[in-house]
Amino acid sequence: MRIAIAQPRISADARVNGKTVRSLMRKAAAGRARVVQFPEGTLTGYPKEQIADWADVDWDVVRSELERIMALAKELRLWVVLGSAHPLTPPHRPHNSLYVISDAGELVDRYDKRFLSNTEVNHFYTPGFEPVVFDVDGYRFGCAICVEINFPHLFSQYERLGVECLLLSAYPVDAVFEVKARAYAAINCYWVAMSLPAQTVDLVPSGLIAPDGTYASQLAGKSELAITTIDREEPALEVPLTRARPWRATALKGTIYRNRAVTDPRSTNRTTT
Repeated sequence: MRIAIAQPRISADARVNGKTVRSLMRKAAAGRARVVQFPEGTLTGYPKEQIADWADVDWDVVRSELERIMALAKELRLWVVLGSAHPLTPPHRPHNSLYVISDAGELVDRYDKRFLSNTEVNHFYTPGFEPVVFDVDGYRFGCAICVEINFPHLFSQYERLGVECLLLSAYPVDAVFEVKARAYAAINCYWVAMSLPAQTVDLVPSGLIAPDGTYASQLAGKSELAITTIDREEPALEVPLTRARPWRATALKGTIYRNRAVTDPRSTNRTTT
């Protein structure tokens, strides 16, 4: 499975953003990628950075650009995971979303950010409530957005849902973001793909983190796209994928420990020497 991770510069103009997305889609397809992932807020821009008020957004233009992206996905036979605000019926605020567009050019699902920052939930967005998983060529993907990296149960939930690669799209504000992402990849024994905007490259570069917590690929400098392979048969990942992950799932159920519980005063008395 070849996956492309984009690191574009995001603007306040959906037309410019749409053009950038389509250019990178073509490059991803030329590199034989099956999935291309974009950062949080790619199409519309992100609040506090490109957007001060939703009234400034031309939603008709956003919708038109999205439709053009969907048409190109069909033409290229490419799956696209695209960050964008998703408008709701006024006066409700938009969702902070990832559109999941299939290689048939269909919008097959949409991930709405579940855990919002204080500013987001009070001024900009409506929260979502459901995880999203989808399968491409036998590999299962899940979706998460930015500040959700601070909520470990979301990442363990995706492990239980059988995700092999978590698509983490973000607009990070600190360098420790990378440390957390690498930890989740190693703990849950799945790939974590981080797609981040060019504006934050000095904090954290985009890249693909392997199930052992190391980088499989990483964008350098002003690079806008990385294409790499995820392969569950890779010998170097045999331990995390075929030993550690199944063992941890078994351990989490607790039966192997309960079956070995003993009745012993030296066990129950925790103040004895």
